[in-house]
Amino acid sequence: MCLPLGVVLNSLKSLFVRETSSVLGLDVSTSSVKLVELSQSRAGDYVLERCASETLEPGWIRDGVVEKFDEVTDAIRRVVRKSGTKTKKAAMALPASAVITKKISLPDGLSEVELEAQVESEARQYIPFAIEDVSLDFQVLGPSLRASGDVDVLIAAARKEKVAERQGLAEAAGLQAVVMDVDSFAGRLAVSRLVDDVVNITEVPLIAVFEVGAYRSALQVLRGDEVLYERDQSFGGAQLTQLIERKYGFSQEESEVRKLSGDLPDDYPQTVLAPFVESLSQEVGRALQFFFSGSTYNRLGHVYMAGGSASLPGLTQAVSRQTACACSVINPFDGMQMGAQVKSKRLLKQAPAYLVATGLALRGFVQ
Repeated sequence: MCLPLGVVLNSLKSLFVRETSSVLGLDVSTSSVKLVELSQSRAGDYVLERCASETLEPGWIRDGVVEKFDEVTDAIRRVVRKSGTKTKKAAMALPASAVITKKISLPDGLSEVELEAQVESEARQYIPFAIEDVSLDFQVLGPSLRASGDVDVLIAAARKEKVAERQGLAEAAGLQAVVMDVDSFAGRLAVSRLVDDVVNITEVPLIAVFEVGAYRSALQVLRGDEVLYERDQSFGGAQLTQLIERKYGFSQEESEVRKLSGDLPDDYPQTVLAPFVESLSQEVGRALQFFFSGSTYNRLGHVYMAGGSASLPGLTQAVSRQTACACSVINPFDGMQMGAQVKSKRLLKQAPAYLVATGLALRGFVQ
């Protein structure tokens, strides 16, 4: 993997990104493939050149494992064609469940060789399989707050077969995976570019990011660059599709299309959407209560919603009621210039779903 889990090829120092020019952010999740291509203007501003997505059928990827390799490869080819990109280098991500991470403290001033040896020695204590079977990487985070003269180091390890699976998808689709990250790390990178400009985190220095996927949702509570809490839940936008299917007798495919287009019966907002939004806001509230009950904190500075369902009407208001905290939808493209190929009006509603793909694309610029 690369940067907070980057290039993950064969040896130690392979998870974190190296000297890499701009790359495609390619987010291959359980339900879709999303692509983001960024560039930088002469003034240093990010430019969104292209973005596109392609839906995956249920069961093609299950619990992070690619069950239908050829079908997923074809979907990646389609999203590349749809975007019109000519770039071949891609930054990809493994699901957090496939990666073991551990923060340790080591003496400052170690040479590169000494640091690698210490990391490998420490990693053996935390990895439940043979060290030769994993892609291992680390990143020095900075001076340790716990011990003077030490530095905090983040270790990340994933089974080589998991890394090879993602690399194989890219290669089969005609791309080169030059960065292998962790999806939650990539999301945090995209968030960090925005949050200081959106909320005054010095007053209440905690924010929560709740990303609603198709089948699972993920909560991260952050204090600056520090992750205080993470929690995954089996609740996602696919449940709204199922409610539409049961209520109106549409097929699953038609229900998804109608959900995205808004072409639904007049009673949909009251009888289907509103109860789902309330349930989703309650899931956010429960997840945060788990955090509060196990920490010394009792409030947040802001809650950000991301993912494909983040823009549902009434959701931010419902989450605010549940959490007694300001809530807004995060747009990873805020502050970026729009390239000529981007249909900005259509993109506005879809933007929160591109959080991870945007973070992956940023890996080409953030070293």
